[in-house]
Amino acid sequence: MIDSHCHLAAQQFSGDLDAVLARAKAAGVERMICIGDTIEESEDGLRIAEKYEHIFCTVGLHPHCAKDFGANTLEVLRSLVASSKKVRAIGEIGLDYHYDLSPRDIQREVFRKQLILAQELSLPVVVHCRESVEDVWSIVDEIKPSSLVIHCCTEKWSDVERFVKRGYLLSFTGIATYPKSEEIRDTIKHCPLDQLMIETDAPFLAPVPHRGKRNEPAFVVEVAKCVAEVKGLSIDEIDRVTTENAERFFGLPDS
Repeated sequence: MIDSHCHLAAQQFSGDLDAVLARAKAAGVERMICIGDTIEESEDGLRIAEKYEHIFCTVGLHPHCAKDFGANTLEVLRSLVASSKKVRAIGEIGLDYHYDLSPRDIQREVFRKQLILAQELSLPVVVHCRESVEDVWSIVDEIKPSSLVIHCCTEKWSDVERFVKRGYLLSFTGIATYPKSEEIRDTIKHCPLDQLMIETDAPFLAPVPHRGKRNEPAFVVEVAKCVAEVKGLSIDEIDRVTTENAERFFGLPDS
């Protein structure tokens, strides 16, 4: 099983990362994608990926931090990609109109620039989309990235069906296990198996029965169980398919 989106460089894991990784292995989570939200986290995530053979990473600037985008940001991201084959995508990038921690016009500009960078580097993109699906689609439709995933998908199917028709992927977190998440489970029901991934977004969004605790990669098994139930398939089948999807999307070597 692969946790396709976790923040292993987050402060919440600074004291016990080895124990977290050991629990993930014991739960059957063989590989993880460590996500970059800032330049610093991207650098730290790359160091973690270089240290552990089974961890890969992404680099990028989250929409919350779009206001921090500088004249040399793209060059720094390019240099990180060039420095290691462990960097497998540009992300987490996108738009967040819920918190609006960066002005929306700057979010859109920075999102567009990072999408273009991903195209130049022939890398897939990991997209954050919160209360911004129309603008995300508009920019994606303009740039037309070759490979993209909507991470932590919480949108209703009618809003993201166009992404799936374009050949993009949807990735689901522990939010899908929450009692009031019927709309997310409906989107899972409609999403084709070969365009679906699972993730924790750890240390955030712990699934039932761990809700309220620090999330960690071992808990991606609970997301797989939820998807299996919605799809009417075995957890082994969901494990197999989502692992294949993550391997293909991130260009991972076979396990």
